[in-house]
Amino acid sequence: MSDTTVHLPDLSGRTAVVTGANSGLGLETARFLAGRGARVVLAVRDTTKGDAAAREIQGETEVRRLDLADLSSVRAFAADWRGDLGLLINNAGIMAVPKARTKDGFESQFGVNHLGHFALTNLLLKHVTGRVVTVSSGLHAFVRGIPFDDPDFTRGYTPYRAYGRSKLANLLFTLELQRRLEEVDSPVLATAAHPGYAATELHGRTERPLQDRLMRVLTRIVGQSAAVGALPTIQAATQDVPGAYFAGPTGLFFNGAPGPSWRTRAALDTDAARRLWDLSEEATGTAFPL
Repeated sequence: MSDTTVHLPDLSGRTAVVTGANSGLGLETARFLAGRGARVVLAVRDTTKGDAAAREIQGETEVRRLDLADLSSVRAFAADWRGDLGLLINNAGIMAVPKARTKDGFESQFGVNHLGHFALTNLLLKHVTGRVVTVSSGLHAFVRGIPFDDPDFTRGYTPYRAYGRSKLANLLFTLELQRRLEEVDSPVLATAAHPGYAATELHGRTERPLQDRLMRVLTRIVGQSAAVGALPTIQAATQDVPGAYFAGPTGLFFNGAPGPSWRTRAALDTDAARRLWDLSEEATGTAFPL
């Protein structure tokens, strides 16, 4: 790794789960971790694509099916887990898609990006020995808060606003998870990261042809590689950082070397974080297990 701000430790003997590891940021994150000796479980919806991704990675890997849009799949994944889990990387996500519902009836971006990972974390947390890293986005700044009276966007849906809310939820989740871990004197850390403007498959899926073309062109012009975009996740997962740390690119245009990232006041709202936790527990039927 050429970036001088992230020096990966030897991860031999540790296991990491990376959700959405079949492409983009997840694949690069898995590649970095496996390259330093970690056994990496690629938690993916499409295991055929996961197997293809695993063949690209030098190191010990395993592919397991996980569909974050289906809480029964999340429960099955967690129920099959055995042994310690050094790193849980909540990376998978969907971005600015047309309005849809998960299998359990949640607005798809809130359901996949937040609720699926919320449930997975709670169900696996008793196994975690190191860190829970959740991938957010600089676009969390596009929204002012979580609409607790309408978290599933029954009215006023727009793809990017829904995405921004789901990414704000990721940061509030990290904030409250860290508070709960500290309350029980757990050594586990909850951290977050965002990739900046990275050239991945997330962009250009609004099904609005002109908007999608513009996004793809912009991504080709200013987007940094997925490998560079994964560095903030690696920093949040492996470096000496405090709980609730938020890593991101430090360059002017959401690019460059990773470091501490700015977040909005809404993302630091402890009351909202607790309200979101309560809402998420009720929605998923999962709770903090420690």
